[in-house]
Amino acid sequence: MTSPVSKRSVLKLAGFAALAATAALVGCGKKEAAPDAASAASEAPASAAAASGPLKIAFAYVGPVGDAGWTFAHNQGRLAVEKEFGDKVVTTFVEKVPEGPEAERVIRDLVAQGNTLIFGTTFGYMEPMLKVAADNPNVKFEHGTGYKTAPNMRTYDSRTYEGAYMAGVIAGSMTKTNTLGVVGSIPIPEVIRNINSFTLGAQSVNPKVKTKVVWVNAWFDPPKESEGAQSLLNQGADVLFQNTDSAAVLQTAEKAGKYAFGWDSDMTAFGPKAHLASAVINWGPYYIKATKEALDGSWKTGSAWWGVKEGAIDLVSISDAVPAEVKAKVDTVKAGLKDGSFVIWKGPIVGQDGKDVLAKDAVADDKFLGGINFYVKGVEGSIPSAK
Repeated sequence: MTSPVSKRSVLKLAGFAALAATAALVGCGKKEAAPDAASAASEAPASAAAASGPLKIAFAYVGPVGDAGWTFAHNQGRLAVEKEFGDKVVTTFVEKVPEGPEAERVIRDLVAQGNTLIFGTTFGYMEPMLKVAADNPNVKFEHGTGYKTAPNMRTYDSRTYEGAYMAGVIAGSMTKTNTLGVVGSIPIPEVIRNINSFTLGAQSVNPKVKTKVVWVNAWFDPPKESEGAQSLLNQGADVLFQNTDSAAVLQTAEKAGKYAFGWDSDMTAFGPKAHLASAVINWGPYYIKATKEALDGSWKTGSAWWGVKEGAIDLVSISDAVPAEVKAKVDTVKAGLKDGSFVIWKGPIVGQDGKDVLAKDAVADDKFLGGINFYVKGVEGSIPSAK
C-alpha cells in the first residue's frame, strides 16, 4: 500500500510548523554485529503494534528524488519494498531534508505520524537519529552510511568503492591524457575511499594515471558540480568521475566531448556519448531484508555493509566505445568481488606521501576502510577539512 508522495523544498526553521502539518497529512494517506539484550527487549511492543495493521515505514532523503543519483536509488529501494510486501506495509518519504538540526525535527515528526521503521539515508543524519532513537525505544531506526548504533538503531551502507574501482579500470584504459578528474562532495572517509579506489582501478591497467579532485562541499548542487567538472576539464582531465548526486558532471563532459561515468544510478540518458558506464547501488535487497525483520520480529541492532557479493553494487551500461578486452577485465574483477577471490584493498598500496599504507599482501579490514583519510599515490592535491 502506497501513501501519497510528499515533495519538499529545503526546510527552513521558521517554516517547520507548516511542513509538519503537511507531513502529517502524508502520513495519513546510502559488518554484522551480534544482537544484544537491550535490542531484544525493545522488540515486543513494536512487533505487537505491527501485527495490528500495516507496518508504517518512512524514509528521509537528503536530496530530491528526481530521476537519477543517490536519492533516486534509495527511492527505488523503497518501491521495491512496496512491491515485495504489498498491503503489509505503508511507506512514505520526505525529500530535501538538510543534514543537522532540521533533520531531527523531520525524523521526530515521522515518529509522530506512527512510523515504526525509519530510514535516514545520509551520513549527516547520524547524530539527529541517535537523539530521536533514544526517546523512542519502540521505533526501529536505520541509518545509511553511519557508524554509531543504539539498541533500536543500526547502520547500513553499500561498498560503493567497488563500483568506483571497476569504473577506474575503464577510465585508465580510455584516457588519452593520463589525467582523470573527480568531482567530490564532502571530504569524509566514504568519499575519499571512492576517489582512491577509482584511482587504484585506473592504475591497475595504466600506471601513468594521475587523478585531480575538485570538492564542491555538497551532495547535490548541479551548478557547483558543473563548475567543478569544467575546472577539471580545463586542467587536462579527459575522463571524469563523481561522488555527487546529479547528472551535471556527465552532462558537462558530454558538452565538452569528453568521457564520464554515472553514479549511484544508471545515467546513460543524460550524456549518451560521454557515458562510459554507471556505478550503481541497488538498495532493494537490504530494504527488503530490514522490512522482513521488522515484520517478523527478528530485527536486531548492528551494522551491514553490502557490495557486489550481495547484489548491492554493480557497473552497468558499459559503452560500446569501451574495448572488449577492457569489458572482460571488468567482468573478471566483478566475478572476483562476488566470490571473494579478488580484493581491492590489498598491499602493497602506497600513500600520496610515498609511504606504504598497506604492506605487501596485507588486506584492509573494514575498520581500516572506514577510516581512510589519505590519498593514495597518484591523487593530486590535499584533502580539505570536512564541513
